[in-house]
Amino acid sequence: MGDKRQQQRTKQKRGAGPTPAAPAGPEARGEAQALDVRSFLYVGGRDCQVAHLRQIASNFGAELIHHDGGLREAVSRIDNVLPSVDCVFCPIDCISHDACLRVKTGCKKFGKAFVPLRNGSKSSLERALHDLKAARSQTN
Repeated sequence: MGDKRQQQRTKQKRGAGPTPAAPAGPEARGEAQALDVRSFLYVGGRDCQVAHLRQIASNFGAELIHHDGGLREAVSRIDNVLPSVDCVFCPIDCISHDACLRVKTGCKKFGKAFVPLRNGSKSSLERALHDLKAARSQTN
């Protein structure tokens, strides 16, 4: 029994050493470098999906900051968050008119990208992130 544990430890130590350099493809660089987005604001949507949306964002190497669009949080908080994010996503089916207008004018004021989403689904956000990644890789 002790021999098997010793063999596993030896294998782990060998794996921890230097590895040959891999090509700098999209998998090696990671999604975040290809996206060049570190954090974004997601305004509106459904509260029950926020954890799933955060996971999608982390798969791209980005942080999702959520604002509920004025249901429980003050809409004025959007102005405080906007300067610290790279872009803003808004599902147009799950957001108040006041919050949407505030986001659009704030994005113009701070020079942030505004990305309206067709709906508040997880696939809508994922599609938008893939499109953003593709657009940024074409400009580089």
